[in-house]
Amino acid sequence: MGLLLLLVLVVLLALPVLTVLGSWLTLDADAWAQWTHLADTVLPGYAAESAWLALGVAVGSACVGGGAAALVSLFEFRGRRLLDFALLLPMAMPAYVAAYAYTDALQFSGPLQTGLRDALGLQGRLWGEVRSLPGAVLVFVLCLYPYVYLLTRTALAERAATLLEAAQLLGASLARRVWVVALPMARPALAAGVLLVLMETLADYGVGSYFGLNTMTTGVYKAWLVNGDRQAAAQIASLLLAAVLLAMALERHAQSRMRFASARQSAAGAAPRVPLRGWRAGLALALCSLPVVLGFVLPLLWLAWLAWREWQASGLDWGPRFWAWTGASLKLAGGAALITVTLALALAALQRFEQHGLRAWMARVATRLLGLGYAVPGAVIAVGLLLPMGWLQAVWPGATLAFTGTVLGLMVAYTVRFGGVALQSVEAGYSRIPLTLDDSARLMGASRGRLVARLHLPLLRRTSLAAALLVFVDVMKELPATLLLRPFNHDTLAVMAYQLARDERLSEAALPSVAIAVAGLLPVGLLWRAMRLR
Repeated sequence: MGLLLLLVLVVLLALPVLTVLGSWLTLDADAWAQWTHLADTVLPGYAAESAWLALGVAVGSACVGGGAAALVSLFEFRGRRLLDFALLLPMAMPAYVAAYAYTDALQFSGPLQTGLRDALGLQGRLWGEVRSLPGAVLVFVLCLYPYVYLLTRTALAERAATLLEAAQLLGASLARRVWVVALPMARPALAAGVLLVLMETLADYGVGSYFGLNTMTTGVYKAWLVNGDRQAAAQIASLLLAAVLLAMALERHAQSRMRFASARQSAAGAAPRVPLRGWRAGLALALCSLPVVLGFVLPLLWLAWLAWREWQASGLDWGPRFWAWTGASLKLAGGAALITVTLALALAALQRFEQHGLRAWMARVATRLLGLGYAVPGAVIAVGLLLPMGWLQAVWPGATLAFTGTVLGLMVAYTVRFGGVALQSVEAGYSRIPLTLDDSARLMGASRGRLVARLHLPLLRRTSLAAALLVFVDVMKELPATLLLRPFNHDTLAVMAYQLARDERLSEAALPSVAIAVAGLLPVGLLWRAMRLR
């Protein structure tokens, strides 16, 4: 029975990826002609716009995140400790939420341009269109640079300390210590952070769709929902999946170089930071504060103001709708958190007990697939689940009712997408439980079930709660898979914020957007606490 459940689990976890990749095996003459037409017309545009977007976001996030990490890690100035935490805050702001705020604030008919034109007596547009490729690059950089900042900050604080101190003793100037010693040491961490940013950028649908960009992700939705072409959607999704998997492989290579560098570090501790005074300290404070203000404070305040204005205008009619969306989001996020954490605990315990045999091998395969899911875009997962349902419908019409437009289908998608988040946390918790405790319990006659229930679960309580919280907030923010797979009367905060903003009802989209951003503060606080404890 246990082996059968493992087999079903492996199939479910592998189904989206295998379906998308297998779409190339079912090409007939008509499908190949259609694919050729797609490749000659819209596909080059999708690839080019995605490439330019990725290039701009990579350069911008490397400069902003790497520069902020260098200032906070290597220098001492007034406000540095507060900024050390504050620079993580844009992680709580989904990029599509920030896009709504900046569009409303900076568009031609927005209050800023209107006020400036009236005050200065000007006419016409005062700056470029926000909903454009440069605007999308700016939004992604402001919301995703914390990935680069976090990894680079850790590398500079832990790995470059002794070499910086040695360079200082040898008489190297400050500029030489930074450019020749510190930044090359942080290069693998910088590259890993940039690649994480690229995976998030390529997987995004909310910003690309709202800004009218022709990216690979928006191409998947256009092929499926607009043209009704499932085969073309799967093939575009396979190209997107290949790009994300390449980025993930490069990121793992960069992470392995980080581990190699850390193995050589000395335990001497961190080198003293260089104190900054006067205008240098003010410049450092301004440079580190700017991405926090632009990436979190201003969008949140603007959306809160819009939400308050809408609440005042709509009165009591606004409350029931908002609470209905919130209830749907909480139910889906809570269910997904419970399922993914339970699955992660079961797989981690099975790997701990089973070291050899078929069960151990299948558990390792399921673990790898579960970890891979977080790198797979939600659009790919949705297509990978819907496409086999279409094939199955031809044989068994009632079978698709279980997965198409149901909570069950959403739970499968969430498990594939976010199970790796829970698994990583649970495995980290298990690594801190010595195997000698298991041996002692077995000598006292404890069974596996009793060992897990009475020993492992109490020790993993905090880790499990942290994993559930991370999955909970990720599901609250998730848009692409929810948009395609949600059942009727299950409009979540993310879906409604997107649909209201798409309909140019930005004031109504503000309240669910604020709720999503506030919920995102929970994992940021948890991350900061873990960093401080470390």
